[in-house]
Amino acid sequence: MAYFWSQNRDAMNIAEFEESILEHPHAPLILQRVQRTLDAERLLRQHFYETVREDEKAEFINGEIIVHSPVKKRHNTMSLWLSQLINVLAIKKNLGYVGHEKLMVALTRNDYEPDICFFEQEKAAAFKDDQTIFPAPDFVVEVLSRGTASRDRGIKFEDYQAHGVREYWLVAPTTHTIEQYVLDDTGEFVLTKTAGKNDSIRSAVIAGFEIPVRAIFDEQVFLKTLAELVKD
Repeated sequence: MAYFWSQNRDAMNIAEFEESILEHPHAPLILQRVQRTLDAERLLRQHFYETVREDEKAEFINGEIIVHSPVKKRHNTMSLWLSQLINVLAIKKNLGYVGHEKLMVALTRNDYEPDICFFEQEKAAAFKDDQTIFPAPDFVVEVLSRGTASRDRGIKFEDYQAHGVREYWLVAPTTHTIEQYVLDDTGEFVLTKTAGKNDSIRSAVIAGFEIPVRAIFDEQVFLKTLAELVKD
């Protein structure tokens, strides 16, 4: 079942996949097996909620608890500086709420802790100080690494898209590039820009947020950009 879907997900949409199952003579048995798997998965997910610690970065993806290894310094620097740049503008203009590294986002089946996420003010206004699980953000950033790139470009890409995340950035530390995906009217992510180290990038969701790509890996450019965001 999982293999069939993974091999055919690019060739058919959900409706077509559903139709292909219903045409199978063993459709009831397939659905029963799926339901048993999902029931067991829900119990494991509840266990995940009860045992996950604040001091670890962990995610629940397709029935598997994934605890992430420590990040490299450049990964931490890029995600920290970018989150600070977004946060100073969000606070100054009351745009919404910014999460960094260990904020848990719960989607229909999976739970992620994006490197950076942003919730517009209308959604963020309902958040509580002791809240630990959050809905789908409006904007997400994942910093690519060897261990996470396949998920960032695969299951997370699909899940964020399916749950209406309006903008998704993939940051590549080794090449100093940012891929910008924006949700179109059909509910699909469209690559609108691949910004290199000498380019600037402007968010489609966070009003007024535009920075040079160098601001997330060059300290002097970061400080200059931060000062400009505070001043404007």
